Amino acid sequence: MTLQDWKNSGTHFLYKKKHKIFYKVDGEGEPLLLIHGFPTSSWDWCKMWESLIEKYEVYTLDMMGFGFSAKPTNFEYTISTQVDLWEYFLKEKKLTSFHILAHDYGDTVVQEMLARFKENPTYEFDIKSVCFLNGGMFPETNFPTFTQKLLLTPLGSVLKHFMGRNTLAKNFKKIFGRETQPSELEIDEFWEVIDYNSGKNIIHKLIRYLKERDIYKIRWREAIRHTKVPKRLINGGVDPISGKHMAEFYQEIVPDADVVMLEKIGHYPQVEAPDEVLSHYYSFREQL
Repeated sequence: MTLQDWKNSGTHFLYKKKHKIFYKVDGEGEPLLLIHGFPTSSWDWCKMWESLIEKYEVYTLDMMGFGFSAKPTNFEYTISTQVDLWEYFLKEKKLTSFHILAHDYGDTVVQEMLARFKENPTYEFDIKSVCFLNGGMFPETNFPTFTQKLLLTPLGSVLKHFMGRNTLAKNFKKIFGRETQPSELEIDEFWEVIDYNSGKNIIHKLIRYLKERDIYKIRWREAIRHTKVPKRLINGGVDPISGKHMAEFYQEIVPDADVVMLEKIGHYPQVEAPDEVLSHYYSFREQL
């Protein structure tokens, strides 16, 4: 499937009466949400999509500021507002019970969902299971790239003007596994969805979620530790941002932690090793 095929097979809904949000739904079976990471989009799941829709009814969307969704400059880009978006979407689709597969930024979105689930006995959504892929769920073990650190400074609003496809390529080649480097076409596609609708103009606002991870680290950590929802972490071990070191910390603090390590894979397991991720995800679901 090409990026254009992906875009053409999706559709949009209007959020808060003015923001167009791109989403895709396909398949039959138990509902499964796919929640993407930063700075990319739902397109990250393209290599797994056809297999997943054979087993489940799969829902994914581009969150606010990402991919083919709206990227307003005056929106409050926080993890909480992204969860609000997901909850709106789920209500529109009349979905109250579902499984989740998430990556990177999406992991933190799920942490906020789990926190709401934990804190509110009458929470209207029943999260049946969660599978995490590489993400900085714990600020103690998260090591942002140099570019990400700069974007968080006052220079971020200036730096955005100098970002482009080559900057992305340089950074992605560092965080992918040595044997699973992205192709030139994949870099082109990643950049296209990032820059769609002037996306690079808000990237310094999107990345502020890294500061939120510090502010809410206890709440979000406890949401993972103390919810009864079945969980698995499938982790690319050579990821310099949230690789083996993060997985080891996860094992230390999460009771009965279920962790699968992909030793030679980097930050994007679903892109670098989609068949392995699918195999480990299916085995997780079979245990439930």
